Amino acid sequence: MASAWIGSSVPRNADWQEADDGVTILIETNGVHTAIVMPAITDQKNWRTHFPTSDLKFDLAGYTHVSVSWGEREVFLNTPAWADITPSTVIGAATGGDGLLHIAHYVRPAPASNIRPLTISRAQYARLVGAVEKNVLPVANRERYPGYGGQDVFYDAPGTYHIGNTCNQWVSDTLAQAGIRTGWWTPFAGGVMKWVPPLEQ
Repeated sequence: MASAWIGSSVPRNADWQEADDGVTILIETNGVHTAIVMPAITDQKNWRTHFPTSDLKFDLAGYTHVSVSWGEREVFLNTPAWADITPSTVIGAATGGDGLLHIAHYVRPAPASNIRPLTISRAQYARLVGAVEKNVLPVANRERYPGYGGQDVFYDAPGTYHIGNTCNQWVSDTLAQAGIRTGWWTPFAGGVMKWVPPLEQ
C-alpha cells in the first residue's frame, strides 16, 4: 500500500496542463476500477468502427460516448458483483491472467465525483486514440462476451494482467502515452483519480 501511494504520487508528464480548447474526455471510477470515457464520434475518430452498438443487447441510436477499460478475463467475466470475488480469483489475476477490454456505451454522461472531465488538445487526443487502438484486436481475431447489462460488452484483448500491470495501471499508462499528467505506478483506482481534478463544489 505504501509503495503504491508513493508510486502513484510521482508524476509523468508533470508539466501537462488542461487545454482551453480541444476534446473533453472523462475518467470514471467505481472505487476499484477506472476507465477512459471518450466521445463515440469526432472528426478525429469514430469508435463505432471498433465497438459497434450492434454488439449490445440494447442497440440504441442515441449513444454519445464509449467507456474503455482493460482488465483480467476471469475477474471481468466471472465477478459481476464484488461479492463474487474469491481469494483464488484475486491470486490468479495477480499472478498472471489474459487481458480483456470492457466497453460501455453512454448517453451524454454527466460529470460527477466519480466521472471527472478533462479537456485535452486535439494532438493529445490523437495520441490517446492511438494508445487505445493498440489494445483493440481486429474483429476477425477476437471473441465477444456479454456485458453486465444491456449497454456494455467485453472483447478479447492483448496483454497479460498481473500485479505490475493492473486495470488502473492500464488507464494511467494510456493517459501517459497521450502526454497527460498521471502517476508512475497506479495499481489502485485512487492512484489514477488523484491526478484528475474533482468538480468544483
